[in-house]
Amino acid sequence: MNKWAAVMAWVAGLGFGIPGVFGLAHFAKHGEVRTFMGFPTYGDGPFETWGIPNSVLLMSGFLAVCAAELVVGVLLWNGTEIGLWLALAILPFELFYWIGFALPFGPVFGLIRTVLVVATLVRN
Repeated sequence: MNKWAAVMAWVAGLGFGIPGVFGLAHFAKHGEVRTFMGFPTYGDGPFETWGIPNSVLLMSGFLAVCAAELVVGVLLWNGTEIGLWLALAILPFELFYWIGFALPFGPVFGLIRTVLVVATLVRN
């Protein structure tokens, strides 16, 4: 189960992190949210309605969470117990960004990874 949880961590980390790098670079250069296939990338979501304007700092924070997700994936793949606990510890931060940027697939990846992690913890 650790290996599948690791794969889910990598899918989320890379799947959101790679576009996040491009979105951050565009925002830093042009001061506007980049669109992809007509959808805003990391902007114009609930953060705006909550009064949290998009910024380089906000997007950088999300990229840091994506990087942490990749590290968690490596730890899960290697079967370390700390990887299991870190996967649970970063979940609130991920949810904050997934919801704030209106990323519908994030919670799905997070739920699957969390179920696998909890199942591993219960089995141990």
